Amino acid sequence: MTTLQIPSTPLMSRSGWSAFMVALLVVCALAPVLNLMVPQGSAFHLSDYAIALLGKIMCYAICALAMDLIWGYTGILSLGHGLFFALGGYAMGMYLMRQIGRDGNYKSDLPDFMVFLDWKSLPWHWTFSDSFVATLILIVLVPGVIAWVFGYFAFRSRIKGVYFSIITQAMTFAAMLLFFRNETGFGGNNGFTDFKRILGLPVATPEMRMTLFVITGLTLLGFFLLAKWLVRSKYGRVLQAIRDAESRVMFSGYSPLPYKLSIWTLSAVMCGVAGALYVPQVGIINPSEMSPAQSIEIAIWAAVGGRATLIGPIVGAFLVNGMKSWLTVTAPEFWLYFLGALFIAVTLYLPQGVVGLVRKLSQRRGDAS
Repeated sequence: MTTLQIPSTPLMSRSGWSAFMVALLVVCALAPVLNLMVPQGSAFHLSDYAIALLGKIMCYAICALAMDLIWGYTGILSLGHGLFFALGGYAMGMYLMRQIGRDGNYKSDLPDFMVFLDWKSLPWHWTFSDSFVATLILIVLVPGVIAWVFGYFAFRSRIKGVYFSIITQAMTFAAMLLFFRNETGFGGNNGFTDFKRILGLPVATPEMRMTLFVITGLTLLGFFLLAKWLVRSKYGRVLQAIRDAESRVMFSGYSPLPYKLSIWTLSAVMCGVAGALYVPQVGIINPSEMSPAQSIEIAIWAAVGGRATLIGPIVGAFLVNGMKSWLTVTAPEFWLYFLGALFIAVTLYLPQGVVGLVRKLSQRRGDAS
């Protein structure tokens, strides 16, 4: 008796791999050369501001990619992923605050805000904050564990749709209020800032800024390959089946719980890693990163770029945040109106996002030719 062998398809097409290699070269070679080696007076010089802005947007793109895995491919709309982003950022921020040492304003081993509040010792949750290895573990572990516990009870109770979205939004709002309190030991309203070193090296130098930029770009490309492999596997096909008809998946003998829980936890970890890369590049982390508006913006990036495309949310993150950086300078009072109008327009007229529109136009040209 012979079994039917399904031919394996490549992870990406030849043009897809070409685009991937171009992106890799831009991140690892072109951007460093234009920033560090081209003179500042040259038209080809890439400024430090541009590097910081692009690095920040790449962190946002990782969050948008994580959103696409759960919303675009699994049908789970989260309005609380800003929480996981902030948790990863706070884990890195605690380490960076310990790296300040006695160079703070109060010349104390404790962070300045603790000295100001008359704290005598570090709280228990700062125990491993002076270890870089422990910080890397916490960046993954804290968002992952919280997401797993929340997801287990939510998915086991079969909470879905708008109810799930509202609960996630309430979760991140409650966490934001908690982190605003000074007694929690996270800097209260001001959060963490004034970072000076990472791994003993100055954090504000052009070389360190470029190093963080390259690491962020490689992380984004690595997560993209991982997401591409996941959605093209049997695991990914089950996720899409859960999105389209969860009841039929159950009748077919599959339990949706482990699939939804695993992809939910993975997306939370991705956001935590993005937050950890974001903090040393931006130089601050505070509870505002947990605001519901931040989580809603992540969903907007995915919707604008195009859900269930992987590349679409990355494009959406760059488009929306690029427009945000420009519009908040030229007409800051109109930014929120523009963002709301953009989301409504995409929902009504571009349900497949910008990438979906480009693909549709390309297909029409191909049919016409």
